[in-house]
Amino acid sequence: MPKRARRYREMIEKGGDLKKAFPIGEAIEKIKAMAAVPVGRSYKAARNRKGFDQTVELVMHLGIDPRQADQAVRGSLSLPKGIGATKTVIAFCPEGMVEAAKAAGAVEAGGDELVAKITEGWMDFDVAIAHPQLMGRVGKLGRVLGPQGKMPSPKSGTVTPDVVTAVKEYAAGKVEYRNDDGGNVHAVVGKVSFASPDLQENIEAFVAHIRKAKPAAAKGQYIKKVAISATMTPGVICEMA
Repeated sequence: MPKRARRYREMIEKGGDLKKAFPIGEAIEKIKAMAAVPVGRSYKAARNRKGFDQTVELVMHLGIDPRQADQAVRGSLSLPKGIGATKTVIAFCPEGMVEAAKAAGAVEAGGDELVAKITEGWMDFDVAIAHPQLMGRVGKLGRVLGPQGKMPSPKSGTVTPDVVTAVKEYAAGKVEYRNDDGGNVHAVVGKVSFASPDLQENIEAFVAHIRKAKPAAAKGQYIKKVAISATMTPGVICEMA
């Protein structure tokens, strides 16, 4: 049996039996209690890291076959209480939309010049939005943006004629998700500093959204497990109706 670090042992004491499933509200309180265990080189000198607000992430294990394209679960949504973070957004759009896109929060906007800038190696952004008219030119960036998950896609809502609204939503922290090879969906749902009711509202909104996104081809139990964790804590399983 490997020896556990002092901090990990303290978190487990705070969390209790983490093999059990707990109501969402109770699971949130366990995450908050574990995240509050101080970090330090020694027990006596333990201290919390100043300014470090741990991110709360949700993971859903779904009853889908990730090898089948018609069972893919992918999309985006804005959570009711936000996620406590902003994103750097660019917009591929016609010349007439450039100023509006920048006013909405895009750090860069345009067509050929922006494509050329990225081709030359500039990648200082989190999300790329594209107007459908520009996809013919943006398509050549697939080999660059694809591996980093930054390629605009209609399924994720990043290819849209309403560039301005999309820029505003993603700059404010709109959540993108897609299932992995194990049939799991991961998403950020807030920060440890969020009020518990706000975290619960975000979690319930995300789960409800994924429930509605069930592929028609998926058979049997769809949502198999839901768990939440903070950046530096073990996960806690949530009871789901």
